[in-house]
Amino acid sequence: MQGELKRVIESLSKEKGLSKEIVIEALIEGIKVAAKRKFGNKAHIEVKYDEERGDLEIYKLKEVVEEVKDKEAEISLEEARKISPNIKIGDIIGERVELQDLGRIAAQIVKQLFSQRLKLAEKQLIYDEYKYKLGEIVSGYIHRFDKRGVILSVGRAEALLPEEEQVPGEKYIRGHRLKALVIEVYRQQEPQIIVSRSHPAFVKKLFEKEVPEIQEGIVKIVAIAREPGSRTKIAVTSTNPNIDPVGTCIGVRGSRISVILEELNIAKADKKEREKIDVVLWDPDPAKFVYNALAPAECSRVIVDEENKTLEVIVPDDQLSLAIGKKGENVRLASKLIGWRIDILSETQYLRRQEPEFLKLLKVTELSDETAGYLYEADIKDLKTLVETPLEKIAELTKLPLEEVEKIVEKAKKEIGA
Repeated sequence: MQGELKRVIESLSKEKGLSKEIVIEALIEGIKVAAKRKFGNKAHIEVKYDEERGDLEIYKLKEVVEEVKDKEAEISLEEARKISPNIKIGDIIGERVELQDLGRIAAQIVKQLFSQRLKLAEKQLIYDEYKYKLGEIVSGYIHRFDKRGVILSVGRAEALLPEEEQVPGEKYIRGHRLKALVIEVYRQQEPQIIVSRSHPAFVKKLFEKEVPEIQEGIVKIVAIAREPGSRTKIAVTSTNPNIDPVGTCIGVRGSRISVILEELNIAKADKKEREKIDVVLWDPDPAKFVYNALAPAECSRVIVDEENKTLEVIVPDDQLSLAIGKKGENVRLASKLIGWRIDILSETQYLRRQEPEFLKLLKVTELSDETAGYLYEADIKDLKTLVETPLEKIAELTKLPLEEVEKIVEKAKKEIGA
């Protein structure tokens, strides 16, 4: 029995990744509680574990008195001297209690409390390990699914990848390995670790891992903007003028960025909808920076409004859709990357805006440049001409509903007093 207890403690210690001291402490605490249930809360219980023999010793401590008033806490001098002949009044003596004397219910209590204590110790161990991994990437296997999201097995711990931290279009298969960014670590909550694959810092950490020059501080990531599953823009600079930060991040023949792209798209169900990455050169001058940030589109010129932190970017007509991107994605990401608002105009749109009357038409009608452009091409370049043009023709040119056209024309009439 003695050797068996020792083996159980060593086995649990190894299995749970806890020190033997923690396992023994949990066992002792459970026995103390069980003994108090048996003998009452006033009972003084002492439990010792003999490491060499692998044996537990349980004692009920009592004070030696002349007259016993509390049988659970006191013992007469006569009875005490039967145990220890040299005992005297006021001394504390321990009455040996055998584990089996605590009874079956007490044994269940020991088991329950022991299990709870070990669980708390495990949680503390996980917390102590992962609190230092906040903002770092961990790798694990897809273990199971529940209503909150995907549960990853990361070593001895479990991590939750919530739905809101998942990448659109990813398909998760049980048993597949996955990397994710640690964004929360809790002391007691289940699961204790929350991870993300959609966070911009996930891409940043992948670059840091793959590009030694970033780890060394030669190349720096200054800004990052991401639309998970679709596109990421990352702005880099170099502390060494002889090192090209963009080329360094991409690697020879794209060797470095291809590894990052592979990880970003590892769980994509549709390989055609792969997330793309634009690595661009950072510049402290927003006017220069925006040229790089709007890549792959080319820009003709930039007008800077420092006060409102707005950049008006003029691009060649054939570059307009590329600069804006699908559903405005390219300009939206560039704006996030720089931290300034970006208004994009084609060269034709910009020239139209130089005409005061047409600019006034734009402001009054609140039409988009593109829609107003249809009017301009039909030689409707001012409010007066707009008012004189049949509503049906305006609706045909702008592709707007007749009711909306009527409201626009009413605005124009009020402006010119017609």
